[in-house]
Amino acid sequence: MTVVFIGGSRVVSRLNRRITERLDNIMNRQFSALIGDANGADKAVQRYFASRGYRNVTVHCMDVCRNNVGEWPISRHTAQPNARRDRHYYAIKDEVMANQATCGFMLWDGRSKGTLANVLNLLNSQKKVLLYVSPKKSFFTLTDLNDLHDTLEAVGIRDVPQFLVSLGLGGPTTPPVLRFG
Repeated sequence: MTVVFIGGSRVVSRLNRRITERLDNIMNRQFSALIGDANGADKAVQRYFASRGYRNVTVHCMDVCRNNVGEWPISRHTAQPNARRDRHYYAIKDEVMANQATCGFMLWDGRSKGTLANVLNLLNSQKKVLLYVSPKKSFFTLTDLNDLHDTLEAVGIRDVPQFLVSLGLGGPTTPPVLRFG
């Protein structure tokens, strides 16, 4: 069974026809969708699925679910008491979704650390990712870290490893994006 982790930047709050065509494909093929509860891309995808009556969705939330437009089943996650509600807090649920998914569909604004971290988590688990880069209005199919490197260069990032480090996504805890061959 195909399980798609769908996520994206909070800035990406509108879905164009090209994105909805991909979501239609997910529904037509009856794939399971794992979606977070954030405003932006998560909520926009939830709205789209709800408007189509799609039920094969699970919403992943932290302690309190911020958005569940279609009243789908919830997978609730917890953090340490008094944890800051920052990117690392919400990354707890994202890591679970990346582990449960067989592939990913990410909507990236070209800046979001969380979305790019999700892409890296999926690729590091040898899972394919369809990445939509909203500033370029383009889709990129990623199967490995080389594809991510090429995509980031294609969207205008000159020093990819430094870019990842600047986002807090490179270095000793995250394998760098390397060129193989």
